[in-house]
Amino acid sequence: MERRQTFSERFDWTLCLIIFLFFIISCIIIASAQTNNVLGINYVIRQVIFYIIGIFLIAFIMFFDPDQIKRMTWYLYGLGLFLLLMIAVIPGSTDKDSFVLIRNGAKSWFQLPGIGQLQPSEFMKIFLILALSRAATQHNQFTPIKTLKTDLFLLLKLGTLTIIPLGFIATQPDLGTSLVIISIFLGIVLISGISWKILIPAFSMVAAIGVFLIYMVLKFPDFLQEHFNFDPYQFNRIYSWLEPEKYAGSASYQLLQSLKAIGSGMMEGKGFNERVVIIPEVHTDFIFSVIGEEWGFIGGSLIIGLYFVLIYHLTKIALNTTDSFNSYICGGVISMITFHVLENIGMTIQLLPITGIPLPFISYGGSALMTNMMAMGLIFSIHLHHKTYMFSSRDRIPIPKNNRKIAH
Repeated sequence: MERRQTFSERFDWTLCLIIFLFFIISCIIIASAQTNNVLGINYVIRQVIFYIIGIFLIAFIMFFDPDQIKRMTWYLYGLGLFLLLMIAVIPGSTDKDSFVLIRNGAKSWFQLPGIGQLQPSEFMKIFLILALSRAATQHNQFTPIKTLKTDLFLLLKLGTLTIIPLGFIATQPDLGTSLVIISIFLGIVLISGISWKILIPAFSMVAAIGVFLIYMVLKFPDFLQEHFNFDPYQFNRIYSWLEPEKYAGSASYQLLQSLKAIGSGMMEGKGFNERVVIIPEVHTDFIFSVIGEEWGFIGGSLIIGLYFVLIYHLTKIALNTTDSFNSYICGGVISMITFHVLENIGMTIQLLPITGIPLPFISYGGSALMTNMMAMGLIFSIHLHHKTYMFSSRDRIPIPKNNRKIAH
């Protein structure tokens, strides 16, 4: 018997509070970060506008229940691929009036009059989460008897859905978003039910390829640039990560200044608007250095703690839902946000290479924030449309083998 719940009972007030706290923190930190703004742009006002748009996106996505979202999945995935294809085939320029904009050597943005810059690869993250979730759900639904062959087929399907957008994004080239796409794929693969007899060799091979690529970047960069269209700018980020004092450039300068800023903040920080260390574009990818300098170790730990609360809450929703499609969506969103946080904070303290990955919900940026708010919209929808029953059990009654049917 289904128990009726009011909207107030079904609405996720905890997630709403977490997003509100991120909004307040984002505005405060961006307000301090833009004290050295030479362009005269009020990024706080723009961030508030982005958040308001994000709230409308959440409300719009909440209107659809997960079953409706599932039916729209392939259309959204196709839309994402179409936008990436347009980026690839339309000539780009560094001119701000160009329809396809090139920044820092990456051809990744549409320039829309009256709207601003739009990065299709950001939205592709959400579309990919939906596509992988639906593919895994359909496969497991129609494959009641699991074997290594069926698991390998599922891995092949998920890999194919990932490689197509990854190919477009890697050739832009956009290393940061490419890594996020891979993290989403790995996160959903881990919870898709694929046997560890397949995953352990597969992950080992991926790790070996990663080590080999790093070796190639360090020893044979000219070969990669000539045959795989890598930009020297991307290699410089790796060199400046390993030896920032040796390699001069914007990346190494940002890293050295970030280390100086976070280190000077010590335990309690210097206080709001007391920042001294100058870092270019600090309101975007390197915003955690502002947190470290002004709020110190305590403030940075509180921010990290808030991310842990968010991820813990998303994990609870994933475990409580009885629909596998919803669980996969939660897993994909958790993977995306977790990688963003680890990579962004890691690169500001020299633990990880520098990539163009913003800090979720805090860094300034329209496309990135819209993507995160869309992800939260999916979570709100899952929570809002989750049905509870007065008498329910998560225990499954096993189906006798002689009654199982394999769909062809």
